[in-house]
Amino acid sequence: RNFQIMDISVVIPLYNEDESLPELTAWIERVMAANHFTYEIIMVDDGSSDNSWALIETLSTQNEHIRAIKFRRNYGKSGFQNAQGDVVITMDADMQDSPDEIPALYQMIMSEDYDMVSGWKKKRFDPKSKTIPTKLFNATARKFSGIHLHDFNCGLKAYKNKVVKSIEVYGEMHRYIPILAQQAGFTKIGEKVVQHRARKYGVTKFGGL
Repeated sequence: RNFQIMDISVVIPLYNEDESLPELTAWIERVMAANHFTYEIIMVDDGSSDNSWALIETLSTQNEHIRAIKFRRNYGKSGFQNAQGDVVITMDADMQDSPDEIPALYQMIMSEDYDMVSGWKKKRFDPKSKTIPTKLFNATARKFSGIHLHDFNCGLKAYKNKVVKSIEVYGEMHRYIPILAQQAGFTKIGEKVVQHRARKYGVTKFGGL
């Protein structure tokens, strides 16, 4: 494909999420069409053992907006190196992040000039075993970085393209991206309250936190 500038790159890391992917991609397409965005969806398979890779390969042949990337090791929310959009948005594949949040996140980057915006799931549907470690992590990260985000761990984030091109991210380090961005000189970091949807398919996969 020819390199081109576009509005949005959506990067979706996934591990054994074949049930949710067709519905998720259809939803993203509806949002993009309604807002007249030019876009790509980069699906990053982190070594799934289900049908996810075959499915995203099929989706990418059926839809020119979708690109499938496979990693041999668990690299988490990478795929950044290939992102062409002015704004890069990461979201989880499990349908707990809502694509309806995309336009507002895009506007915060483009109109309000944030370097990055992190989602904040103020109302969560997680079990206590998940929320307590997350709260501890967030409190520690706030204290040591001075970045006042409620939810470093939220998969739904938006970035200027130059931010993701300036940082190296592997595996579970995605939670530290706000700190890495700040260290790289990108200091205008905001947050937006986003909807946390109850999980529809399967079980939580990413790292327990």
